[in-house]
Amino acid sequence: MYRYIYVEAKVGGMISKEEHRELIDKYSFEGWRFVTAIPKCSGGYGQLKEVDLVFEKYEE
Repeated sequence: MYRYIYVEAKVGGMISKEEHRELIDKYSFEGWRFVTAIPKCSGGYGQLKEVDLVFEKYEE
C-alpha cells in the first residue's frame, strides 16, 4: 500500500524561486518518491503561484 503526502511549494514571480527543487531533493532523501505537482493558486495573468508537490512511499 502506498502512503501519500502533499507539500505546498511557492513558484513563479519576477524572481525565479527554486523552493520546489529543494523540497523534492529533501523528501527524496527521506525515501519519498516525487509523483506530480498539482496547481494550487494562480495570480494575475494566470501566473502560477503555488503548487502541491505529491510524494509517495510504499508501506506494508
